[in-house]
Amino acid sequence: MKNDLKKALRWALPLAVITFVLAAIFSIASTAVLSNANVFSGTIVVMVIILIALFFDIIGVAATASSEAPFHAIASKGMKGAKFSVWLTKNADRVNTFCTDVIGDAAAIISGTAASVVVVELMALLVYNKSGVAEYIISVIVTSCVAAFTVFVKALGKGFAIKNATKIIYRVGYVMYFTEDHLHIPILKLLDKKKKKKGKKKKTAKRDV
Repeated sequence: MKNDLKKALRWALPLAVITFVLAAIFSIASTAVLSNANVFSGTIVVMVIILIALFFDIIGVAATASSEAPFHAIASKGMKGAKFSVWLTKNADRVNTFCTDVIGDAAAIISGTAASVVVVELMALLVYNKSGVAEYIISVIVTSCVAAFTVFVKALGKGFAIKNATKIIYRVGYVMYFTEDHLHIPILKLLDKKKKKKGKKKKTAKRDV
C-alpha cells in the first residue's frame, strides 16, 4: 500500500505543479487580453480556450485509442516521427492524463473566469442593471452555454480522435520530431529520464545482492 501511495504521489505531485504553472500562465494571458474586453472579444477568448482544450483532448483520446503496431511498421521504414508516435502509444495513460486532465482542467478554470467577464460586460449593456435577478439569469445562461458548447465540441472531438487515432498520433509524433530536430530539445530523453534512473537503481541493487 505504501509503495502504491508513493508511486501515485510521484505521478500526481508533478502533475499538480504543472497544472498550477499552466493555469497561472493561462490566467495571466487571459486577464491581459480581457482587461479591456467587450462582449464580442470576451466571447472569442472563451471560444479559443475551449478549442485549446479540445485540441489536447483529441490527442489524449487518440493516444489511448491507437496501437503500437502501425508505428513500429512506419519506424522500420525510417519515417520521421515514428519513434515519437511509439512513445505516445506506449505511454498513453500519461499522455491522456496530461492532455485531458491537466490541460482540460486548467482550460475549464480559465474559461469560467473569461465567461464571468462576458457576464459583467453584458450587464453593463443592460438598462436594468440594478436588478440582481437579471444578473443571476444572465450568469446562469452564459455559464450553461459555455458548459454545453464545451461538452458538444469534446463529444465531436472524441469521435474524430477514435476514428483517426493513428493519423493524429503520427502527426503529433512528427511535430515532436520536428521540435527536437530543429530546436535541438531532447524531448524523448527528457521524458524517459525518470525511467532510466529507476532502471539504474534496480541494476545497482541487484549487483549489491
